[in-house]
Amino acid sequence: MAGVRKLLLEESLALGPTWRHACHVLLYAPDPGKLFGRIPLRYAVLMLMRFDGRLGFPGGFVQLRHESLEDGLNRELVEELGEGAAAFRVERANHCNSRAVSDQHIVTHFYVKRLSQEQLAAVEIGAPRARDHGLEVLGLVRVPLYTLHDGVGGLSAFLENTFIGAAREQLLETIQDLGLLESGCVFKH
Repeated sequence: MAGVRKLLLEESLALGPTWRHACHVLLYAPDPGKLFGRIPLRYAVLMLMRFDGRLGFPGGFVQLRHESLEDGLNRELVEELGEGAAAFRVERANHCNSRAVSDQHIVTHFYVKRLSQEQLAAVEIGAPRARDHGLEVLGLVRVPLYTLHDGVGGLSAFLENTFIGAAREQLLETIQDLGLLESGCVFKH
């Protein structure tokens, strides 16, 4: 994206009142399941289908005059994912990076939060009852962190979808940084 630069969290907060801040989080949990009884799933990573038909991470704009980044993000999570998201809290320690989109005066803050299997299941079960379900959020999606024997199905096919902003890059960076892919798993960038 043109006019986008990474910056430190402290730098982003010092940009001033003309900048808007949006926070999003990648939620993931261990998944011991096997697809078709043979393909290890290893982890479940959640994304959502947005109102505009693009994939993204839960979150949204926060009002720094009234709330911290994390308070705003946690509020957005309950609105988009329902009460299952109230059972955990995304904290400053979960912050990964911030990006400034200069021409729009927007700073995006990206977080990563590991959940338990039970917490993730509660989010998935409760999401259809969330305030924004069917409006801003059309549904949750698990990212397939595997490649099928045809070499195309799975993550490579998933990456052919349309993503909002830097969501695709954030997904790829995070699954690599956290080692969520099985060694030897190949996917197209």
